[in-house]
Amino acid sequence: MPRRRNLSPPTYCHHKASGRAVVRINGRDHYLGLYGSSESHAEYERLIAEWRAENAHLTTRKSVAPTQVSFDLTLTQVIARYRDFAFGYYSKDGKPTKEYVEMRYSLRPMRELYGDTLARDFGPLKLKAVRQHMIDVLDLSRGVVNARVKRIKRFFKWACSEELVPSTVTHALRNVAGLRRGRTTARETEPVSPVADIWIEAILPYLSPQVAAMVQVQRLTGSERTVNYKT
Repeated sequence: MPRRRNLSPPTYCHHKASGRAVVRINGRDHYLGLYGSSESHAEYERLIAEWRAENAHLTTRKSVAPTQVSFDLTLTQVIARYRDFAFGYYSKDGKPTKEYVEMRYSLRPMRELYGDTLARDFGPLKLKAVRQHMIDVLDLSRGVVNARVKRIKRFFKWACSEELVPSTVTHALRNVAGLRRGRTTARETEPVSPVADIWIEAILPYLSPQVAAMVQVQRLTGSERTVNYKT
């Protein structure tokens, strides 16, 4: 049977070897000054006040039952809260960035299809339905669809961190793999073709010697990598 916590304050005592007052609190001796002096009594009262405050905190913490999160928000409500966060997070110089716009586009079909659904009830099958809507109705390419599904998963990860959805939702959505080439009805984008030599020759006089040399090296080596240069 566990021992009951002693609620009586520790006693003001005399340490005869040193002539000082002492009090033992939680197994530790606190020396207060000359035994019987007003300073030692003042220090004792200060320590006892702290001891009483600590005991009151422990008693209150034990008496309060842990709260249980209900997760009763709809997807529309969670998206509204996320929009406030995203507007501040995905902004630069007070203006929303491209990623903020992309997040809005990604969440819009989910809100239109399942806005009244409790966020806790959103699972892999619903995510696949949203993805198919992007393919059949919005006619998005496979790459765009995969990118927007990743953003939806990121949205639920945020919602989980804010205790708006249970962690089981985010874990379940991880099982939805991205669309693979040749395994889906989503259209593929046309491959990026090389720039015609006539356009390269036209722009070379306007480039710095260093950048112009890099462009010519890429052309000679057949590099298809796109690089952004500052002229």
